[in-house]
Amino acid sequence: MDVFITDLAAFLPNAPVDNDRMEEVLGMVHQLPSRTRRIILRNNKIERRHYAIDPATGATTHSNAELTAEAIRRLRPYPGFTTAAIRCLACGTSSPDQTKPGHGSMVHGELAAAPCEVVSTAGVCVAGMTALKYAWMNVAAGLAENAVATGSELSSTYLRAQLCGNGPTDADLDAQPQLAFDADFLRWMLSDGAGAAFLTTVPPDDRLALKIEWIEIVSFAHQFEACMYSGAVKNADGSLTGWREFPPEEALRRHVMHVKQDVKLLNNEIVPTSVARTLPPLIEKYGLRPEGIDWFLPHYSSDYFRRPIHDHLQEIGFPIPFARWFTNLATRGNTGSASIYLMLEELFHSGRLQRGERLLLFVPESGRFTISYALLTVV
Repeated sequence: MDVFITDLAAFLPNAPVDNDRMEEVLGMVHQLPSRTRRIILRNNKIERRHYAIDPATGATTHSNAELTAEAIRRLRPYPGFTTAAIRCLACGTSSPDQTKPGHGSMVHGELAAAPCEVVSTAGVCVAGMTALKYAWMNVAAGLAENAVATGSELSSTYLRAQLCGNGPTDADLDAQPQLAFDADFLRWMLSDGAGAAFLTTVPPDDRLALKIEWIEIVSFAHQFEACMYSGAVKNADGSLTGWREFPPEEALRRHVMHVKQDVKLLNNEIVPTSVARTLPPLIEKYGLRPEGIDWFLPHYSSDYFRRPIHDHLQEIGFPIPFARWFTNLATRGNTGSASIYLMLEELFHSGRLQRGERLLLFVPESGRFTISYALLTVV
């Protein structure tokens, strides 16, 4: 059964924060300016982002569940729509407000709508695509007449100075300069936001919709150790020791709850894995041709990866010129699992899409190297 995305909505908390105000809003670790902020921002080329933080008080203004619920409330798939009409709710995030209950249940509670099926998908950036795939399969199988899929992140709670305040000191950084990048890297990359998509088998007569052709999700965890992680310590052999193995004082001292990125592993493997190892089998499986792709929506964490992705696509014989790329990284920031929803929402409502055009979505995550591609057709 064909399934269509008939509307998309987004919610970004508070006023946008430019590069010069980031440290003012997040706070300075050890009351000292970051040594690496300008280097990281120069590479990622993010100009503005949103934080669920009151800049005057530093207090959190929205929970992740509240961000997600607000995005869902902004959906307008048909006149008179209310959230009580939702039959399946699939919510993906890497930053839930708590370990239990599941994020989807908390979002459902915020909506205070009617009974429905609810599922929470975890992971990192691909968690939003996993939610979309679950919603798509549920509607396609005839198990639900409609579904809402979401991707959302409340990354700022990990990034504020009070949580990073037990991070590396100046003396630590003088002894091990690489600590500055590992400790600071994601602080200047991540931000907050939520997106939602409404799925049904009936496309509207009076406006465009997006037919879901296929969604693929491929894990390479059998080949690679964890690259992006939190709530754990990475050991010398690449294994992780989870937070429950540490007394609270030791967990604080060892920065167990910080979001960490193995930058060297990321740089070496994310582009070859997400392009050369993942895309060729999909090209063969679905008979893809680069000239048949009208829009390429790549989620990448930093503009640093833009040219390597482009060049790797050329190397595998699937060139997509930059003129056919669409991204809003510079203005929306890197919102993890929400990023692909925010890109789709902006493009969908831009007036630039034409019937018959095809959109190739690309979402890699570096958690333990899971890659997602999807193909949509404008109808």
